Amino acid sequence: MTATKRDYPIQPIAFTQVQIQDAFWKPRIDTSVNVTIPYDFKKCEETGRIDNFSKAAGLMEGPHEGIFFNDSDVFKVVEGAAYALQIAPNPELEQYVDDLIEKFAGAQEEDGYLYTARTIDPTYAPNVIGPERWSYLVFNHELYNVGHMYEAAVAYYQATGKRRFLDVAIKNADLIDSVFGEGKKHDVPGHQEIEMGLVRLYRATGEERYLKLAKFFLDERGQTANREIYGPYCQDHEPVTEQREAVGHSVRAAYMYSGMADVAAITGDDAYIEAIKGIWENVVNKKLALTGGIGARHEGEAFGENYELPSLTSYNETCASQASIFWNHRLFLLTGDAKYIDILERTLYNGFLSGVGLDGQTFFYVNPLACDGEYQFNRDDAITRKPWFNTSCCPTNVVRLLPSLSGYIYAVRDNDLYVNLYMTNSGIVNVGDTPVELSQTTQYPWDGTVTMSVSVPQSTEFTVKVRIPGWAQNEPLPSSLYKYTDSDNAAVTLTVDGEAVPVEVENGYVTIQRTWEGSAEVVLSLPMPVRRVVADPNVDDLKGKIALERGPVVYAFEAVDNGEDVLDMAIADSAQFDIAHDADLLGGVTVIRGTSPDAAGKPFDFMAIPYHAWANRGATKMTVWVDRLAD
Repeated sequence: MTATKRDYPIQPIAFTQVQIQDAFWKPRIDTSVNVTIPYDFKKCEETGRIDNFSKAAGLMEGPHEGIFFNDSDVFKVVEGAAYALQIAPNPELEQYVDDLIEKFAGAQEEDGYLYTARTIDPTYAPNVIGPERWSYLVFNHELYNVGHMYEAAVAYYQATGKRRFLDVAIKNADLIDSVFGEGKKHDVPGHQEIEMGLVRLYRATGEERYLKLAKFFLDERGQTANREIYGPYCQDHEPVTEQREAVGHSVRAAYMYSGMADVAAITGDDAYIEAIKGIWENVVNKKLALTGGIGARHEGEAFGENYELPSLTSYNETCASQASIFWNHRLFLLTGDAKYIDILERTLYNGFLSGVGLDGQTFFYVNPLACDGEYQFNRDDAITRKPWFNTSCCPTNVVRLLPSLSGYIYAVRDNDLYVNLYMTNSGIVNVGDTPVELSQTTQYPWDGTVTMSVSVPQSTEFTVKVRIPGWAQNEPLPSSLYKYTDSDNAAVTLTVDGEAVPVEVENGYVTIQRTWEGSAEVVLSLPMPVRRVVADPNVDDLKGKIALERGPVVYAFEAVDNGEDVLDMAIADSAQFDIAHDADLLGGVTVIRGTSPDAAGKPFDFMAIPYHAWANRGATKMTVWVDRLAD
């Protein structure tokens, strides 16, 4: 297979090159690999998702079960399994996936078409999928499903070297390329995803038709010459290069922005880059929850108006947080600016991680910033974590990110090594022509000291760019949407072999340019006081409120710790905070305790836990934002 010649100017490190030993992340990754992936496959079996492929393949009788986009859930778990196999061999899991792939291949029609909802009974065409192929793309996920298939097929090929699934994906992509494009059918998927999948297929095969098709689907959005457009819900209201505001379904949007970044990286389309940068500015300045969540509205799982950031009724779908991580990572790879990693990190530790329980088999679809025990904030009328959903895109999505998390820690460009995330890990990274042995030792996110070892086989000059998070520079976000009530004057320090390095930050990084010899020790110290956060006064729902965070972690107050009146809590500006790490609580967390006078002047004790860990002790009331009692 041929390799592509042009791609992102900054390249991420393959996740297989770095091993995570971190006390915070490794248990979660192990749970994802050993619990969530098998659990998701089991639920896909129980709910008929896998039987649908058997039925389409003629291996069993019966109607299609469930929703027309259920094929995608199986593909996503296969992608996660492919990453798990690259972390550690598992013959039983590999055989299971191989057997699934035979069902996928059997369900594929002769010309490459793969959509079990139609293939099982082509004479039965309910309105939700359309009377014939490609006739109801605004709704039926016909192209969305196979986009996830492409991603899974490439991942499994890279994990095992086996082509069976990749060939299924190629056959399908060739069919779609024969149907859509200039001089052919003009239409777009209602739910974006195939764009990223096609680019990934292009990278794996070198077949430029797939890249061109991805660009066609993007360029066709908002174009009225050959079809009726689907409107802002699908980001199909104006050409993508003219869009500057995040609108509509938030997962569809962030998948589209990620696909635009992929296409722009390879084609050099600056108009794409300017568009997604402008949309990012809109989100980070006006539409981002403190936890990094996006998509404030239940209606349409959508972005709201500017500054529409409610707490109790916020949506913030888990899939949307994951899509935001993909998008922000790609913007960093395009620009080298750490502000995108700041958003990625905030989302990772808060808005995304809250979506999966500590047990690995209970989930949130929706991630509100408050729960009163009555408002039905979740799918299936749930107000607590659920073992599954009728629409289970979120439980099947989290297994794609966690096993591949090590690929987000470092990145390289020529002789520059970027250190983006902090967690205990080790690996070998090629910087230029030099294999650099790297390791980190840290208790992050509970402690801000990170000790890094940089070892080279011979004297070599290159640059290490050490990220200084925005929160360590008195900025919760790279915008004015949130701010701290006071400045932290404790200094960030950085040393190399005990010698101080000036902390001069540019684009979010301190640059260490030197000739490296043997092994060097780099120590970064990031002070982590408790910070009070207030929102822009334009956010009506958060006026007079404060939230607490420490380092990258946003905190929440649960009724189990603070009483049933937790939503009526207030914290005075004069309140003092104590920090304590509790190894036995919620898998080991650092909690914030304090005492504050209430509105009547009566002192009360309170405790806050990390937001991502809430609702792991049963159904409970919760809030991130509490009333502020100004002195």
